[in-house]
Amino acid sequence: MADSQISMNPNKIVQYLKKPAREFAKQDLIKFIEDNNIGSINFRYVAGDGRLKTLNFVINNKLQLDQLLSAGERVDGSSLFSYIDAASSDLYVIPRYKTAYVNPFATIPTVDILCSYYTKEGVPLPSAPENIIRKAHDSLYDGLGLNLEAMGELEYYVLHNRQDSYPAMAQKGYHESAPFCKWEMLRYEAMQAIAQAGGNIKYGHSEVGHISREDQEIEQNEIEFIPVAIEDAADQIVIAKWVLRMIGYKYGVNISFAPKIVVGHAGSGLHIHTRLIKAGKNVMVEGNALSDLAKRNIAGYLSLAPSLTAFGNTVPISYLRLVPHQEAPTNICWGDRNRSVLVRVPLGWLNVNNMINDANPVGDNETPEFTDSQTIEFRCPDGSANIHLLLAGLAVAARQGLEMEDALELARKLYVDVNIFHAEHKNICDKLPQLPTSCCESADCLAEDRKIYERDGVFPAVVIDGLIETLKSYNDSDLSEKYYGKADEIIKLVGEHFHCA
Repeated sequence: MADSQISMNPNKIVQYLKKPAREFAKQDLIKFIEDNNIGSINFRYVAGDGRLKTLNFVINNKLQLDQLLSAGERVDGSSLFSYIDAASSDLYVIPRYKTAYVNPFATIPTVDILCSYYTKEGVPLPSAPENIIRKAHDSLYDGLGLNLEAMGELEYYVLHNRQDSYPAMAQKGYHESAPFCKWEMLRYEAMQAIAQAGGNIKYGHSEVGHISREDQEIEQNEIEFIPVAIEDAADQIVIAKWVLRMIGYKYGVNISFAPKIVVGHAGSGLHIHTRLIKAGKNVMVEGNALSDLAKRNIAGYLSLAPSLTAFGNTVPISYLRLVPHQEAPTNICWGDRNRSVLVRVPLGWLNVNNMINDANPVGDNETPEFTDSQTIEFRCPDGSANIHLLLAGLAVAARQGLEMEDALELARKLYVDVNIFHAEHKNICDKLPQLPTSCCESADCLAEDRKIYERDGVFPAVVIDGLIETLKSYNDSDLSEKYYGKADEIIKLVGEHFHCA
């Protein structure tokens, strides 16, 4: 099994070195670069806007390469983070070897490596996204001996010139195939590139949303990942967004992760699945049912859900998506297989190991155990999310739930087993707490909960202050009233946030 995980790994550096990426050392990368005539290196790092930044290097000699991989380079922190003063702005960016991959787009053979930020004292920058998520994970593990794994469902729209052949139907694009799905090959090409860059992909498919205009079609797709440590899950979402935008640019089409493109049509979410791991084992299931640990975890997500929107729903159009009847949550509740709730417990392959033999009656087809597959899904985030801060926030919320005395009682009270958007269940819906309806309200919720996020130094005060200030600056507290029936103004608002995060 271990050999196949190397030989079948899409990352070319893994294949060449015959070792998993987590074991990469400096001399491994130097060997790969020398043996494969790599002419360039790119350092990549996430800035305060959640987007991937790049520093290009041409390799001149082995000494330069060794120094680069040993000591990194300097960057201007004041241009990357709004809260860093230009008077003392220098930062180091230091490569993390396990993230190295061969750039799928470079015109000459190039290795890209993700980096972490360090201060002039040579310590991790407390406010850097990759450091916040690491501190959040460490706090959860140090406090409770648990690791948190996560994966995202990355939804996006492809905007392209209208084609009259094989028309797709509005709101009927779910799992559609080519040629009705026009951009299946773009998605497939992106999946290959993301996998080569280290992304752990589960699958890709077309999504519900399909919008047809006079001269334009807007087609929704999704790429879903496999749960990995939250630090790695954040990295692969950032890389995936970059890859999709690069391939969209190549084909002359726009890729947007905006939460809402057109009101009345499906928005794009970034659902996050998580699972708790103890000593290498998934502890979300006990026997044949959801464990109390999982229910406590859910309670943590529900209790901090309003303030988590400050990390996961960061632009005004996020709140044009969080409306009833679009499979986007508005109420704080949870349920099994229920797509109207905030936290969904998806099917987990419990007690169904015989399906393969029923579908294939010839022979005895042994199946592996699937008890490690159970996750819980947090459904309100969208493509505007700062993914590192969001996953750090979920780690904080998980710990909150696991330590709350009344967590199981809260989970019991907020469980629903009906579609709360149906009119006959309005009485249930009206009794449930609500998610924020604007960035301004989200900022207020974050201010109220900030001490929880700042515990153990996970979220620095300067980051919380900056988020509150940014969210408040949108002045969108009357969003629904202000834009009701004003299509042109909504289009303008969407345009302002079309390339969010």
